[in-house]
Amino acid sequence: MGAAHHGRMEQLDGRHFLQIPGPTNVPDRVLRAMSAPTIDHRGPEFAELAKHVLAGLADLCGATRPVALYPSSGTGAWEAALVNTLSPGDTVLAFDTGHFATLWRAMAERIGLRVEVAEGDWRRGIQADVVASRLAADGQHRIKAIMVVHNETSTGVTSAIPPVRAAMDQAGHPALLLVDTVSSLGSVDYQHDAWGVDVTIWGSQKGMMLPPGLGMNAVSNKALRAAANAKLPRSYWDWMPLLAAADTGQFPYTPATNLLFGLREALALIGERGLPAIFDRHRRHAEATRRAARGWGLEIWCQDRNAYSSTLTAVLLPEGHDADLVRESIRRRFNLSLGAGLGRLAGRAFRIGHLGDLNDLMLAGTLCGVEMGLAGTGIPLAGSGVLEALSYLGSAEG
Repeated sequence: MGAAHHGRMEQLDGRHFLQIPGPTNVPDRVLRAMSAPTIDHRGPEFAELAKHVLAGLADLCGATRPVALYPSSGTGAWEAALVNTLSPGDTVLAFDTGHFATLWRAMAERIGLRVEVAEGDWRRGIQADVVASRLAADGQHRIKAIMVVHNETSTGVTSAIPPVRAAMDQAGHPALLLVDTVSSLGSVDYQHDAWGVDVTIWGSQKGMMLPPGLGMNAVSNKALRAAANAKLPRSYWDWMPLLAAADTGQFPYTPATNLLFGLREALALIGERGLPAIFDRHRRHAEATRRAARGWGLEIWCQDRNAYSSTLTAVLLPEGHDADLVRESIRRRFNLSLGAGLGRLAGRAFRIGHLGDLNDLMLAGTLCGVEMGLAGTGIPLAGSGVLEALSYLGSAEG
């Protein structure tokens, strides 16, 4: 009996395949670490833990300065980036690259910023020439910050950061570069200092392989100087007491203690595997997933091969088919969760997450569930995407 019966929740057999683009699977080692007894967050043992994980976070994103670590989602880390660097009425430049870029832009407007928007079709990354022309037109330097989503979780499109920085430098423009890496950091190459980013924003629940609940900002010296003059109200989101924790291990308010136990274990896991191997695995799984989509004869939403995301793939269904009905059928029949289409993709596309703690067999199982679900809901398929993906995974080096 698949449906709920007499008020009970439906029971689905076997392992749940969580293949949304975050929150991602949490490794057993990390779950076990989090189950330790809570300790005194004002004691010496916790101070050592805090200093250890804050140093690890800085290494992970390529920052030499301390990282501000909040008990929050990525949305909180968005707000921290804005309120620490800007003043009421300041102008920021945002890019219409997807649903999360839209949400971040709406937040900026709500807290009193003026937002200029570079329009987009959500199907390709930010173009450096657009950045250059926008900044060239801003001779009075009204634009105080540029808001970039590195990897758009709603579309599977990645925007290259170094060309954006190069366009800013070429224009000689003093704007801050704020970058959301929520669904990329820890899964694809990213370098806060080397790429000239002023604030890097991310959360715990994707490439970090943790549950939701930690939000992070890596901060440049230029961003710190901006913070000294920024006038947007901030209290909980103030960087300074959190950045000080890198030296003291003391947070200004109660931290997410047991998530930090998990963070220590997740950083150890990443260190054991090595970031280059992790990046390679994500690239392989992304390529296998795209080959599956093409094998099914379905359209990949991202139209720029250079902007393909390594952490998720958004797949468009033919006109007249409801992607949400397909996802619900797959969840019910195979205990497999896929990401919904968001914003202008609602009901038109589904998203396969292939990030975090994942191996070839887990991906193969996911793609099998998708293929059976597509066929079972009457989506016309050109062939077996699973066979295309397995052929690639079998021949590609792990």
